[in-house]
Amino acid sequence: MVERYAREEMSRHWTQHARYAAWLEVEKAAVKAWNKIGLIPDDDCKKIVENASFSVERIEEIEAVTKHDLIAFNTSVSESLGEESRWFHYGMTSSDAVDTGVAIQMRDSLKIVIEDVKMLMESIKKRAQEHKFTLMVGRSHGIHGEPITFGLTLAVWYDEVARHLKNLEETMEVISVGQISGAMGNFAHAPLELEELAMAELGLKPEPCSNQVVHRDRYARLATALALLASSIEKFAVQVRHLQRTEVYEAEEYFAKGQKGSSAMPHKRNPILTENITGLARTIRAYAAPAMENVALWHERDISHSSNERFWLPDAFITTDFMLHRMNNVIANLTVMPENMMKNLNLTGGLVFSQRVLLELPKAGVSREDAYKIVQRNAMKVWEEIQQGKPTINEEGESLYLGHLLADEELRAKLSEEQIRECFNYDYYTKNVDAIFDRVFKK
Repeated sequence: MVERYAREEMSRHWTQHARYAAWLEVEKAAVKAWNKIGLIPDDDCKKIVENASFSVERIEEIEAVTKHDLIAFNTSVSESLGEESRWFHYGMTSSDAVDTGVAIQMRDSLKIVIEDVKMLMESIKKRAQEHKFTLMVGRSHGIHGEPITFGLTLAVWYDEVARHLKNLEETMEVISVGQISGAMGNFAHAPLELEELAMAELGLKPEPCSNQVVHRDRYARLATALALLASSIEKFAVQVRHLQRTEVYEAEEYFAKGQKGSSAMPHKRNPILTENITGLARTIRAYAAPAMENVALWHERDISHSSNERFWLPDAFITTDFMLHRMNNVIANLTVMPENMMKNLNLTGGLVFSQRVLLELPKAGVSREDAYKIVQRNAMKVWEEIQQGKPTINEEGESLYLGHLLADEELRAKLSEEQIRECFNYDYYTKNVDAIFDRVFKK
């Protein structure tokens, strides 16, 4: 864990104390289950549930000798009890406590991530409604395409995050699984009823057929769900970074009073938050690889997964939580510049309307091939003039492209001046925005 990128609400679930506390919760649930079955007397059960405790320092001291953290934990807890300690960890193997404890940590952490995602969706929705009809140019290959609205861009983000929310909620069902099946998972020393009672106590489901561990495809599902989410968040961050480029400058991360962008160049206002998000997303994606490799354990179990899970599980959750809050802050406080969006929309002298003209010509009896030639040859004239530094608006206040089209005799033989001018109407490109928003936000 890097404290710079950690929020206490999430990181507290992944401290050493939290790890052992989860184990203790599992062990107490097993004691209660044995009590219900009739093995552990009521008085001993009560003493364990009320008095069992541990010391992180003592566990570390014992582990230095035993070289086994679960045994060290059990010893530390037993020191807090009397004769009733004989029932602690009864009929269980290490993975019963460890894997079920991790399930508790994952479940509680994923709840936070899911709430983070819902928070982000609300911020995106609010800004989408605000800029529902804010015109801007749509780009493909980084090149101007056709008019869109910034609200539509945000609607795309919302819809994408909604898919991740569904994936995470389904993943919650996959990971909320524990076990108390004993060595080799054969239930030789503990009945299935014990596991069912203990899991009900913990709010988990039993692993239907554990060999000796909760199967790591469940963990891999979690890692890939977080990686996919991170990839989309990076997608949004990269777009903000592009929009903040000086040559574009259509949107900008909020720049606070007193904030400084460069140690050398006082004028700089850099997209540091979204650049940070890009880096964090790369890290989160990297955790998917070890999680998937952990699926293939030897036979009923080995511990090749254990070492890297101590890294990637806490870091994936802590980093995802931080990244989502940072992205939410970016979107909620994003400075949007509609005037610059419109300036850039007009940057190519009306070329963004080329398809509209193209689609009008077949209605007038022109073949698709001939229509394309007419529209493109006039577009190429505009590109040449832009390269020469000519203004994109002519002396009559008309765009270069409109001027060339109106002067094209072959085109004028098929379309009237009024028909051509109508092709340059922005309303044509926003007429379905309401319907699209209904699809996205009312489904």
